[in-house]
Amino acid sequence: MIQNESSNIAMSGFKHVHHSNSSNKMTLSGTLNKTLILTLLVFIGGFLSWSGKISMEYYMPVFITTLIVSLVIVFTLMFKPLLANILAPIYAVVEGIFLGMISLFFETMYPGIVTQAILLTLTIALVMNLLYRNKIIKVTQKFKAVIFGATLGIFGVYMISMIMSFFGSGIPLIHESGPIGIGFSLFVVVIASLNLLMDFHFIDKQVEQNMPKKMEWYGGFMLIVTLVWIYIEVLKLLSKLRSRE
Repeated sequence: MIQNESSNIAMSGFKHVHHSNSSNKMTLSGTLNKTLILTLLVFIGGFLSWSGKISMEYYMPVFITTLIVSLVIVFTLMFKPLLANILAPIYAVVEGIFLGMISLFFETMYPGIVTQAILLTLTIALVMNLLYRNKIIKVTQKFKAVIFGATLGIFGVYMISMIMSFFGSGIPLIHESGPIGIGFSLFVVVIASLNLLMDFHFIDKQVEQNMPKKMEWYGGFMLIVTLVWIYIEVLKLLSKLRSRE
């Protein structure tokens, strides 16, 4: 069995999978292909909601449903990663619909922001891959511990903020466009981006340990989870900066 090494919550599923002794093994190229397929499905889902196919009457129910379905799939694959070849494509389409609705909201307020966010997210992914492949940033045990702790801290802040919002309150300043709010968003974008290094490293390790080929879908899935997080945080950061203009 494999031990979990990443702060990406979706990666915990690898510890439930045995090594493959056959020629049907997980590869980097196969994982990349699955990631590209899932990325395409995200864009297709996003286009469906972006193009106004969802009437305002069903907007909020669809928004809540896609959020719940996405979370259910994430937690299911944490324990049943070999179902990724079925659930990951569903997740990609559903998450795409969810992101399309969020993107349309931000685009209405700040025209052009979605294009900027997509380009920045793709740039971050490329830069992180170059930094990792050229060993400019090495994923050491200390690095893992720091990123894991920071990610958990961010998750805790968001959970507290969400709970407080139910009572008509919230954590002050972090959601505003002042220096603290922008600084917080920038910090989250950096941590989310560094999680990509954790993803790349963990996938490399699983390829080395001959994980079964089905896990390529799971590898692609967890990269999409991180990229979605980065995109949402970049949108938030850009919106804060644009609101100051």
